[in-house]
Amino acid sequence: MKFRSATVTAVSGSIGGLTGSHNKGGMYFRARSQPVNTNTSFQQVVRNFLSQVTAAWQQILTAAQRAAWETYAANVPLIDSLGESRNVSGIAMYVRSNVIRLQAGLARIDAGPTTFSLPTFTAPTVAVDATADEMDVAYTSTDAWAGEVGGAMIAFASRPQAASINYFRGPYRLAGIVAGAATPPTSPETLTLPFPVVVGHVVHSKIAVVRADGRLSSPFRLSSVAT
Repeated sequence: MKFRSATVTAVSGSIGGLTGSHNKGGMYFRARSQPVNTNTSFQQVVRNFLSQVTAAWQQILTAAQRAAWETYAANVPLIDSLGESRNVSGIAMYVRSNVIRLQAGLARIDAGPTTFSLPTFTAPTVAVDATADEMDVAYTSTDAWAGEVGGAMIAFASRPQAASINYFRGPYRLAGIVAGAATPPTSPETLTLPFPVVVGHVVHSKIAVVRADGRLSSPFRLSSVAT
């Protein structure tokens, strides 16, 4: 059910048996669905990284390092599911920045960033090759992340979807990374898709960059038809 409202300008979340959300067509309500905890091996890996990072905040970081993350979080708002700007806690920002690094095989960053902004990068493009189950990610090698050791572009991909599906928020699985270096890598980078794909299917991707100081960008989301 879609609707117009003179009092409600944005909606997200559940109450009772209804879940409110929004897409390009506007706000809508749908029947609330109960999430299924499949507890896959991939979910277990991410949960393990989450536990590691949370434990590090509590047991390894110094008071000064925790304070630095609190300061960074207080100065760098994030955009929530309603498109509104909000600040999160220091530990939330530390977890946000480091879990994805561990997923990508990068080192954890404990020192809080002193640059009070999210990293930016040029929008990449993605071409999906169904014959090899690969995605070619074209990027701008002069972006800051590409020219530093510890920086990286991290790409996630969806299972193949029907071409009619044009609104996708997840789940994604890690496809691979492009590591930054003193001599920047050469675009494009070919990554192996985590799922087999056939011609005509759509693969949705989510691509973000991390900087050597621990900062994590907002992601670009792309949809590519397999050829």
